[in-house]
Amino acid sequence: MTSLNLIENEKMKILVCISHVPDTTSKINFTDNNTKFDSNGVQFIIGPYDDYALARAIEIKEASGATVTVINVGLADTEPTIRKALAIGADDAIRVNAEPTDSFFVAAQIAEQAKSGYDLILMGRESIDYNSGVVHGIVGEMLGMPSISPVMKLEIEGGTAKLAREIEGGKEFLEVNLPFVAGCQEPIAEWKIPNMRGIMSARTKPLTVVEPTAIDSGVKLQKFELPAPKGSVKMISPDNVGELVTLLKNEAKVL
Repeated sequence: MTSLNLIENEKMKILVCISHVPDTTSKINFTDNNTKFDSNGVQFIIGPYDDYALARAIEIKEASGATVTVINVGLADTEPTIRKALAIGADDAIRVNAEPTDSFFVAAQIAEQAKSGYDLILMGRESIDYNSGVVHGIVGEMLGMPSISPVMKLEIEGGTAKLAREIEGGKEFLEVNLPFVAGCQEPIAEWKIPNMRGIMSARTKPLTVVEPTAIDSGVKLQKFELPAPKGSVKMISPDNVGELVTLLKNEAKVL
């Protein structure tokens, strides 16, 4: 179990986990009989929910002098995405040199690197490619830390965090001692856009590449499937209510 107490005047250490995901406007295709993702022509970005986590980490850094490290599990092609996070304001970065094959594998790699000791581990509530929403929970379990998601508000007071998270039907307000893991979403912070100074400084900030820890996740990918194509549209005259009702009942089967 990881335990870390803040010492007066000691800088808080924040770890932000970022994913390297296709832009939502990219056209998605698969190859090799739908077993491999085709990245040709795809624009990649920081996961939008991870962007919120990073923005809040930078706000905490600016207010308290904390240090912010970003971590990504990915191959060398993810480094432009990592450099963008550095340009936004992170101090340094870790890239675990491995294909992020599944949530358990990714969480295990993050947990291994986080063992060096962080006061706060932030990430998006989910990635927008696989949308599993479980990495924060697995990381918390592996490190023996509380894990809370989806966090919409985060304030740090000494060694305690005050949180608001979304629940069915409303919000829940919590307090938790550091360290802990948070899966973040809007409106925890405003997205930040890197400026020219940040872009230039990101080129020289440390980016450490480490080899992955051997782990058997027990997950095996069989194939990908694209959503079914949209069906044709039937236009019904507003005067022909009877035909509309018949179609909704017999074809759409919603009545």
